[in-house]
Order: sequence, then structure tokens, then C-alpha cells
Amino acid sequence: MTKRLILMAGNIGSGKTSLTERIGEKLGWHTAFESVVDNPYLPDFYANMKEWSFHLQIYFLGHRAEQHIHLAEMPDSAIIDRSIYEDAYIFARALNHLGNLRDRDYNAYLRLYHLVIKGLPKPDLLIHLDAPVPVLMERIRLRARNIETSIDESYLGLLERFYHEWIQGFDLCPVLTIRSDDLDFVHKSHHLDIVVSRIKEKLSGREEMVF
Repeated sequence: MTKRLILMAGNIGSGKTSLTERIGEKLGWHTAFESVVDNPYLPDFYANMKEWSFHLQIYFLGHRAEQHIHLAEMPDSAIIDRSIYEDAYIFARALNHLGNLRDRDYNAYLRLYHLVIKGLPKPDLLIHLDAPVPVLMERIRLRARNIETSIDESYLGLLERFYHEWIQGFDLCPVLTIRSDDLDFVHKSHHLDIVVSRIKEKLSGREEMVF
């Protein structure tokens, strides 16, 4: 099979990690995930977002750029759970919008971001997982992660709006939008088969299908 670099994108609780794991297993692709456990800034960030937002975003920028380049240069296909592009257009934007990332720092971050992405190999496909905010809230409640206790519907709604605006203007590669509330690819193997089939169709250049 032709070497592919696939990016997974989507709101918190949309199912990115679960789908990335299963696609990797199903197709034999390398997988890469967000740096959380070994992230040196997350504890400080959650204790004081205004003080540490800029540091966290710079860390993520470097981490995701290294990850993107490493997997792009590998001979085998790979899929990444969350893209470098989301950091700028979704999360850094949200931090700035909510007053946790000052305009001066946000603009400095964006200048560096644009310099970094100029040198990145283009992905072959962006998979956008979409689900209604109430569904996301219920999934977040069920998985009960300590770092997600402060997430509320208004924040997820803000991210959802930013995601939809970003996806509409994203033109680096084809985009496949999947409604993850309609497909249970974790517990139903035939639903995963549907997703894999749509990915292969999209990579082959067929018309995009949203489901």
C-alpha cells in the first residue's frame, strides 16, 4: 500500500484516540498520540492557566512538529491522534478568546506556528470526528478523568464552533467528516469496517461522504 500520513481531529470526547488505535490495528499503521503523561507543563497549566498557557502551547507546537515530521519520514503509513493545526486554530484560539492567553503571547505563538508548519510535509487525509455537545459531555462524564472535571458545555460548544470554522477553510488535504455519535466503532466491528472503507475511498480520490 502507498505510504500515507493521516491526521485525526475532533472535539474532546469525540473518539479520536479510540478510532486511532483501532485503525492502526486494523490496517497495520503506526499510531501516535498526544503527550499527556510526560507533559511537563500540564500540572502548572491546570493550576494557573493564565500564567502557563503560552508555555503549554509552545511545548505542544514543538512536540507535534517532531511527531508529524518523524511519522512523515517513516516508510510505513501512520495515523496521528490530533493534529498540529488544531493547536493553533482551536485550542490556542480558545485560550485567547477566554482571556487565558494574552493577545501579545497569542500573536507571538502564531508567528512561530506559521514558520513551523511551512516546513511540514502535507498529510494525505484529515479525519474529522464530529458529535453533539451533549454526547461529548456524557462521554467525558463516563471516563471520569481528573483533568477534565472543569470542562462544561459552553467550552465544548466554543470548541465545536471553532472546529466547524476551521474545517470549512482547511485545504491542505482531503477531509473526511465522521459523525461519531452515529457509529460505535469501539464495540461494533462492522462499524469500524464502515469507517475503514470510507477512509480507503477517500484516499483513492472518490467523492467525500459525510455520515
